[in-house]
Amino acid sequence: MARTATDPDDDPLAAMTRPPGTDGTNEPGDTALGEVSERRRRILALTRLRAAAEDGAFDLDALADKRNHRRPAPPVWVSGL
Repeated sequence: MARTATDPDDDPLAAMTRPPGTDGTNEPGDTALGEVSERRRRILALTRLRAAAEDGAFDLDALADKRNHRRPAPPVWVSGL
């Protein structure tokens, strides 16, 4: 089987390396750093949430009882009778 070498244009190839919605040279890097920072913030928040759950900060029995934390359904009015 013969191999075919491809030589892609630089402009479309460069466009594929940038995150969508970014232009220029600094914006892709700034976007990537922002995404990493946001991911780290969410991981730390989840870690704190798990630690709080292990320490008993949440009353899981109260959350399991659906009658206590759901609003009652509004009455259904039948019109035309």
